[in-house]
Order: sequence, then structure tokens, then C-alpha cells
Amino acid sequence: MKNLFFIITFLYSSFSIGQNGISSDKVVTPPEKVLYTFQKEYPGKIPVWNLKYVGDDDDEIRYEAKFKTNATTEVLAVYDNLGVLKAFESQIPLGKLPVRAQAYLKKNYPVKSIKEIALVVDDQNKTTYEVGIEKDSKFYDVVFDKNGGFDVIVQKD
Repeated sequence: MKNLFFIITFLYSSFSIGQNGISSDKVVTPPEKVLYTFQKEYPGKIPVWNLKYVGDDDDEIRYEAKFKTNATTEVLAVYDNLGVLKAFESQIPLGKLPVRAQAYLKKNYPVKSIKEIALVVDDQNKTTYEVGIEKDSKFYDVVFDKNGGFDVIVQKD
């Protein structure tokens, strides 16, 4: 009986340990170069890091740092594995969009379909605006150029 108790205890603890190892919330720690660059650019900010694979064959790694610049503004800084900033995305209110983009949205989408708005600057210093909309239970990014001209709409997964 004593041996049976130990066997059951052992199996139960092994099962519990195995379950703790499985998690959808994986903690990502970027390379030192990435951490150094982030801390230099955004001292005192505490990001939540995510790992993303990009490129034609998902062969390039990107480290995404999500953090707040103030109580209401969330931003995303994207780095390659060498610590080079590849993109910066900041939430903005509808009123900060260029007038042309606002007019396009007003004409084509109801206000309640707009879920998020962001100013995006890439590593080539190209500025675009991305507006996340929900239509027919699907999520899309409507992309505008720096002057508010419509560029493209992309369905998100």
C-alpha cells in the first residue's frame, strides 16, 4: 500500500510538472543587443516582449516590445536580432489622422467599426497610418500614406 501511494504521488507530481511546462504565454527574452538598444531609446520603460517570424519563409526573427509612453498611449517597437529598430507604432486618436484619411474612413466605414488607429514609422523613416477595422466579423488594417491617401487594405488573421 505504501508503494502504491508513492507511485500515485510520483505520477501526479510528474503530470503537474509537465502541465506547468506547457504555456501559451511564453516569456521572451531578447538578445543583449536588442535589450541595450531598447533601454537606450526608452529609459525606464518596461516592455512586454514578443517574438515574431517574418520574411518570405518566416526566416527572420523580430522582437516586439509593447509598452506605454504615458497612461493612455500604447506603443510597439520592433527590432531585428541585432538590435536595429525596424518599426515603431504608436496609438493615436482619430483626430490625429490626416484629413484625407478621416474623409475616406467616414465615407466607407461606420465609426463603430474602427477598433484602433496607429502611426507607423519604419526603418526607412517612411510614415504610414494603420486603421484597424472590423467588418463582417473579420479584422482588417486599412493603410494610408503620410498624407492620408489610401494605400491598401489587408485582412488580419
